[in-house]
Amino acid sequence: MITHVVMMKFKSEVTTSDIDELESLLDKLPDKIDEIQSYDFGRDVVRSDRSYDFALVSIFSNLDTLKHYQEHPEHQIVVKKLSGMCSHIVAVDYKNKPYIQKDDDPYHQLGSMGK
Repeated sequence: MITHVVMMKFKSEVTTSDIDELESLLDKLPDKIDEIQSYDFGRDVVRSDRSYDFALVSIFSNLDTLKHYQEHPEHQIVVKKLSGMCSHIVAVDYKNKPYIQKDDDPYHQLGSMGK
């Protein structure tokens, strides 16, 4: 498994509407790119001095499927949009094992209490 993490700092002129459009584009990618196993993204809520404005975390089965995602024409549309929106983008891709949820996991228990 490969986890792909991207963090973005937006230019000062980026509007809420621009970010809404980015989120709309990102929402569509899992339906268009079969290699995506997990896909999550969102805006920063802490807004500290060290915070980035937006993050994306996705999971792929291996480096080949990540490469296919990165080269996919639909992903390239997002890359082009980000190049106009961002003053800085950082990424990390790392190998990981699939998370196996345990029945006694306190986070699992907390999450299920709210439903």
